[in-house]
Amino acid sequence: MCPMQIINDNNTLLTVATANLLNLALPNRSFYENRDPYKPAQYEEKCNWLGAQFARLDADVLAVQEVWDADALKYAVKQSGLHYSSVLVPGAENGAQGTPRVGLVTRLPVKQVHSIDLFDERDIVQVPELGPHTRFERPVLHVQLALKPDVTLHVLVVHLKSKRPKFLQDDAGDPLENRDDPHVAARGILRSLVMRASEAAALRSVVVRLLNDTQEPLIMMGDLNDVPQAVTSQMVAATQTIAFDRSARDTALFNAYEVQSQGGLLRDVAYSFVHQGRPDTLDQIWVSEELVSTARFARGEVRRVDYFNDHLHEGRDDTRSDHGFVRAMLRWRG
Repeated sequence: MCPMQIINDNNTLLTVATANLLNLALPNRSFYENRDPYKPAQYEEKCNWLGAQFARLDADVLAVQEVWDADALKYAVKQSGLHYSSVLVPGAENGAQGTPRVGLVTRLPVKQVHSIDLFDERDIVQVPELGPHTRFERPVLHVQLALKPDVTLHVLVVHLKSKRPKFLQDDAGDPLENRDDPHVAARGILRSLVMRASEAAALRSVVVRLLNDTQEPLIMMGDLNDVPQAVTSQMVAATQTIAFDRSARDTALFNAYEVQSQGGLLRDVAYSFVHQGRPDTLDQIWVSEELVSTARFARGEVRRVDYFNDHLHEGRDDTRSDHGFVRAMLRWRG
């Protein structure tokens, strides 16, 4: 596949992709207390493997998650043999602390970069026993790219809160409750759900602000930690609202897999994660109506969506990724 192509003055082909890199960090660098750092040989193996995957994706715009060190991502990109003008990982330039960051690798000119950490005040939610949830655990990355000299493409890279139960613990990380108690376990799941839902609501506010009364295209990519039909995913996209309010299309997002114009490609291999033998699609690409071919104000389309997930059946290996990667081929007209 070739880099972004301008077929003629009215048609531009663009390839975008999203990839959760599973704790990409420099060697001999501790990132979680319960995880051993990568040895130099493991780091080299992981970056070589990621470089090969990046070469297969050959995306003009690549969204990534779980990056601890920007230098590690730059090295993995170098191993792909591809040329990119920008490798962006805000918060990981000198090594992320506490939680990994999201990033963007792109061939397109970068106009603006904004890392979104705090919620709008109206999106703050009380989490049981923990108090107000005021920020994204992993800040959202908003990058404005020059798709064409007169066209700005907005890209959001996201990694929402996982489904892992949120148990109470002290400042030293020691448990404050009996995690074997079924009631405690349920409360832990509830806290996690509330936190992920509050992040989804806050992300929805970002989407509405960017799309309201504009015709600039937006692509949201990343690990939503739930399937496209989940309540939290629909909170962000609001696609289902269109069924009874057509005007809502202006600020809705559409699952790229569902609106691809080459509909014959729809098949049951569309998954990016396997948990206890069950495939799920946690990693997703969503587009605004400007990239939906059947929309009233369409200026482009999603031509096809591909999933790269064969490695998920090769066993868990920290030198690879535990997520499949998703790629969308787009066409922009005008």
